[in-house]
Amino acid sequence: MATTLQTLDRGLRALEIVAEHAEGVTIAELAEQLAVHRAIAYRIVTTLEGRGLITRTREGPVRLGAGISLLASRFEPQLRGVAQPLLQRLARATRATAFISVAQGDECVVIMEAEPEEGLLRVGYRVGSRHPLKRGAAGIAILAARPPQPDDDEAVRQARTEGFSLTRGQLQRGAVGVASAIASPQVRPGVEACVGVVAMDDLDTDTAIREVMDHAGQLADLIGQ
Repeated sequence: MATTLQTLDRGLRALEIVAEHAEGVTIAELAEQLAVHRAIAYRIVTTLEGRGLITRTREGPVRLGAGISLLASRFEPQLRGVAQPLLQRLARATRATAFISVAQGDECVVIMEAEPEEGLLRVGYRVGSRHPLKRGAAGIAILAARPPQPDDDEAVRQARTEGFSLTRGQLQRGAVGVASAIASPQVRPGVEACVGVVAMDDLDTDTAIREVMDHAGQLADLIGQ
């Protein structure tokens, strides 16, 4: 016996498809990707548009609507509640600044961070820091969690295969970053997040990779409960 509602499942999948296309997607393209008739895709779009979750421009493409931002803003406090203790443990285990970042448009933004207790030289990666998604371990980890695209660069492909991103000096000279996506259905659509650490050249990358991936899994489990 089926355990899912087909119409609801299609609506949620439609949101995911729209979220994957920053330039927008036409109803015809949406119907093709959903493998449904255009009339069904049109009804799905109309329903989601009525809830403010998507919007249609005058030119026709369908994009995410303001309602997604509202859902995301309500999600982040829940994420903070379950994540802060884990983030502090990650900082202690790696002796590095631990963080959670999310995608906002074409940028990666830090929404949480925790410092190690030791008085080490620290990297200026603070709440509110932002940088292009295509640069830095956090942005690459988020891109790697998305469906493969023809123009993905090698760093994204490698992160998708390995489950983590490792970068050196991309955002700050001497800084080393490790990040892994928080792969939970509750994070999408609308919010794409990753957890990671950043430190100077003395970062133990083997430990950092192991701990970051472990904590990403723990966060995904907690968020999914």
